[in-house]
Amino acid sequence: MALTAQQIAEQRKDVEEMIAGPDVGFAKALFFGKFKSDLLYPYPTLPPDKQAAADEMAAKVREFADFAIDPAKIDREARIPDSVIQGLADIGMYKLTIPGQYGGLGFGQQQYLKTMEILGGHDSSVAVFVNAHHSIGVRALCLFGTKEQQAKWLPGLYDGSKLCAFALTEPEAGSDAGNVKTTATPTEDGSAYILNGTKHYITNGGIAHVLTLMARTPDPSNPKGKVTAFLVTPDMPGFEVVEARAEKCGIRGTATGKMRFTNMRVPKENILGQIGRGLQAALTVLNYGRVTFGATCTGHAKVCIQAMTGHAKKRVQFQQSLSEFHLVQKKIAFAAAHCFAMEAATAECAAFIDKGAPDYMLETAILKVFSTEHLWTIVNDTLQVYGGKGYFCDQPIERWMRDARINTIGEGANDVLKAFIAVVGCRGPGMYLKGLQDQALGGVRGFFKSIPAALGVGAKLVAPWMTTGTPEVPVQSAELRDSAHTLGKLVREFGLKLPHVFLAAKTEENFAQAELVHERIADIAIDLYVSACVLARLDHLLVARPSNGKPAVADPHADPAAGKYFLTLAFRRIRERFAALDDNDDSALLEGAKSTIAKF
Repeated sequence: MALTAQQIAEQRKDVEEMIAGPDVGFAKALFFGKFKSDLLYPYPTLPPDKQAAADEMAAKVREFADFAIDPAKIDREARIPDSVIQGLADIGMYKLTIPGQYGGLGFGQQQYLKTMEILGGHDSSVAVFVNAHHSIGVRALCLFGTKEQQAKWLPGLYDGSKLCAFALTEPEAGSDAGNVKTTATPTEDGSAYILNGTKHYITNGGIAHVLTLMARTPDPSNPKGKVTAFLVTPDMPGFEVVEARAEKCGIRGTATGKMRFTNMRVPKENILGQIGRGLQAALTVLNYGRVTFGATCTGHAKVCIQAMTGHAKKRVQFQQSLSEFHLVQKKIAFAAAHCFAMEAATAECAAFIDKGAPDYMLETAILKVFSTEHLWTIVNDTLQVYGGKGYFCDQPIERWMRDARINTIGEGANDVLKAFIAVVGCRGPGMYLKGLQDQALGGVRGFFKSIPAALGVGAKLVAPWMTTGTPEVPVQSAELRDSAHTLGKLVREFGLKLPHVFLAAKTEENFAQAELVHERIADIAIDLYVSACVLARLDHLLVARPSNGKPAVADPHADPAAGKYFLTLAFRRIRERFAALDDNDDSALLEGAKSTIAKF
């Protein structure tokens, strides 16, 4: 059943409350046809002291993983051994981003992700466990906790004696995070809140000692109330672990729990952040988790490339090694290109966080969608190159597939994130057009009603980006200038195209539910943003290259040929999506789907 105008208005209000803030980010500027080069260029690198600290920690993590983490055993026994959990604490893994005054190492995001890339390439279960404890669990306390809360709760969360979890998901609140049903009712004296509800699919949920939990508190301005974050512990009366370790397809070593809360009293001092701002806190924390996805997927992709190429060189069929067949080379080239791009986009997003950028919500959503979708293709291609050998359990490939599948679902399902990218990205141009057109047309209300008239009055009035030329993409390397110019032209075309997309939708209600259009807009924005990151990384590599033309450090995953091939692929995909905005099979698709749905 289609949403009503009132339901759409309510959802829009909820989204606007969650994303309220400055529209200044690089990705949002793309929707205006603008290229904010100062936000991406030069490509981010760490100062020597921070790089040395990151390298030292990465070496510790790699050595520990090789020696102590057995991925096959963890998958088989569906449990991460206590020795691994404590061993990670012993090498300082849980300390990395905790502030120094509370016993942490105070690492920045770029440093932290160097270690998460290693874990992502070694074992997905351990990487997800650390992400849940550190990237979204401890991070919530570091970002939103008061000094008193941090002093009380942070000690113990880095030495392995206590584990952390982030409890948002419920039976009725998955991708629809705003549909939280767990309630938090204030006591009569106002000293505490009484929580009732259920959480499930929570990584570490059934074994955690501290949980950041989202519950709905009363709010005079909203009859449904608003979501607030609480710090809770399993020793609170009314806290029940219904299931500590749910059986799963992949990442089997993680403890995915289900909890029930029955009249659980939580002191008001345990409110994390502001009352009624829990969803905003959740989105902020998930930004960190999504950037971590970029790092772990990069690590996983690198391992796939190594396995794929190694097998293809050794395996001989029809008197040729597999590596000589073009269709195998196609898979290897795709993997190398997209791994190069994942690493570039991850570095840029991490740098946004480290610099304290005010707006990177779209960038982290883009990174999560891009890295998880393309990793799935890379893992699938790795299995295809291995053939039947890869399907058996004596090889890691089938486990890699099971582990990688959750990535496109967790921390925001990719279908929902694509709609989020499109709608949030279009919000800025839409708001601008509406305001300008209201003025130009003597106060006529209605964004969609005013577009045709405004286009007729004069295109120059519609949007500032229509009066500008192709934005400059400031590369230093001469061999990248053609690609930079092409990217600039595609960015401008994107900005020019959106008003016509709005016009074709005719009404705001139609556009709000045009999910197939949202997907194309998101796909364009994703490839534009990632291409910009790739160009920045390529420019850095090529400009820093010695006079003999060889890279200064022999990193097989920093191959300019892979980055250049990515640009070729991405530019082709962008042009195809542009064409599909006008020429597509959407009507036949929807008719066929409705007919099939009606029969079952």
